[in-house]
Amino acid sequence: MTSPLRHRNLPQLLLQSREALMQRFRPMLNELGVTEQQWRILRALLQEDGLEPRQLCERCLISSPSITGVLARMEEAGLIDRERMDHDQRRVRVTLTDQSKAIGERMAPIVEQQYAELEVLVGVQALQQVYDVLDTLLQRLAPAGQEPGTDTQAHGRADASPAKNPPQVNGGRPLTMQP
Repeated sequence: MTSPLRHRNLPQLLLQSREALMQRFRPMLNELGVTEQQWRILRALLQEDGLEPRQLCERCLISSPSITGVLARMEEAGLIDRERMDHDQRRVRVTLTDQSKAIGERMAPIVEQQYAELEVLVGVQALQQVYDVLDTLLQRLAPAGQEPGTDTQAHGRADASPAKNPPQVNGGRPLTMQP
């Protein structure tokens, strides 16, 4: 029987690509006792410390209900501090602790080494093409007048939407599939 579907399953290919990439980073995260969600939050805060939970939801692609529990566990583990903002007690600012800064410093060369190996494996030019194609895809799929990743809806899956202000790697190119 022939399938009535003409196109390859792009979302599935992107998920498979993400999983293949994460297999390179997951052992490092496991060694440090940091989950993928926690690493996305730490990496976002390493890029810009002092974000609000809603900003972390957008940048890390974690739903609002999920981030509450993740942040609570991270605070218990000494990875983050949460403090009420002076000008508006309803708002909370999330910052890194010395412990999480040390994790970031320990992870940075390992992460960079993985990217260097990826550049050798795939090729610098091919990897740059991937960045360019993903940037274009995200830009063109964003609703009119909205930056990619600034969806105000809660994200149901961590890998379903692009991050706002994704981390900069490879000469300043954004990488949406962290680490």
